[in-house]
Amino acid sequence: MGGLQVADTVFGVNRPCDREICENTEEKRLHMPPSYSSCSLLKRTLGGSMDKKVVLITGCSSGIGLSLAVRLASDPDKTFKVYATMRNLAKKERLLECVKSLHKDTLDILQMDVTVRQSILDARDRVAEKRVDILVCNAGVGLTGPLEVQSLDSMRRILEVNLFGTIQTIQAFLPGMKARGRGRILVTGSTGGLQGLPFNEVYCASKFAIEGACESLAVLLQHFNIHVTLIECGPVNTDFLVNLQRAELGDASLQQVDALTLSLYEKYLRHCGDVFQNAAQDTEDIVKVFLEAIQSASPAFRYFSGGGVPPLTKLKITDPDGSRYIRALSKIMFSAEDQ
Repeated sequence: MGGLQVADTVFGVNRPCDREICENTEEKRLHMPPSYSSCSLLKRTLGGSMDKKVVLITGCSSGIGLSLAVRLASDPDKTFKVYATMRNLAKKERLLECVKSLHKDTLDILQMDVTVRQSILDARDRVAEKRVDILVCNAGVGLTGPLEVQSLDSMRRILEVNLFGTIQTIQAFLPGMKARGRGRILVTGSTGGLQGLPFNEVYCASKFAIEGACESLAVLLQHFNIHVTLIECGPVNTDFLVNLQRAELGDASLQQVDALTLSLYEKYLRHCGDVFQNAAQDTEDIVKVFLEAIQSASPAFRYFSGGGVPPLTKLKITDPDGSRYIRALSKIMFSAEDQ
């Protein structure tokens, strides 16, 4: 179960190959900037001990989760002990290929299904240090297509992974952080949690809900010296797309859909293809944003992977009734000729 990148990341471009990620690992380890390799910064920001900072990451079989796990485990000062978790351990070979035998003392791989509470608790109990300093909730899945063809089971699956999976993962590790009076919780967010996207209704609902849950927690957890941070991603080249539940043009399920909806869906798919070809980020770009949040003595609640608030998100803020946003996105996705 790879980390979900965004709702507007819906289709079709090549991601950086695993070989590229793996071949760059040693080079990046040797050439990390001083701010990254400094133990003293992490010592100050995360509570003072020179012990490794214990990081648990969900969704590490591919994409952002895999890249972040490798990057942290490759820290030349061995600042971190990383527990990389994934639902299906049969997919661990890619991660092992990236780390080879370089990080036996800084990386462990655990089975963990975020939709099964006992699986989360079992993974927590296998953390040798009996604590997690930095929790990264990255696992997620997507669902795309006309709403009327989505089954109840497929919609439930999205909510179980993206919403309830994230929440019950936080539930499992939060008491320990509260007891210690410090911690970091980082969640892979999405522009699909900040603005609605056609043909991604259920996915956006799950991500909007995560925004509300995290914001609510952030208000409370500041009293425990626990920082909650959302990393808001735009389109990212990962194999999340391979696992995306997507209605394909020509599928039997689409036969019941009216002609106008099908026409708009086809335009939407073309738009997504163009976005990936021209604007998608690599996973390493996202990892840098995670590192910024981890290194900060006082991390922000939101970081945007593109460096700033997306223009359409700004439009929502400046036009509270929503009309301009709806018209603008429709024009972008479906072209002016339909307006």
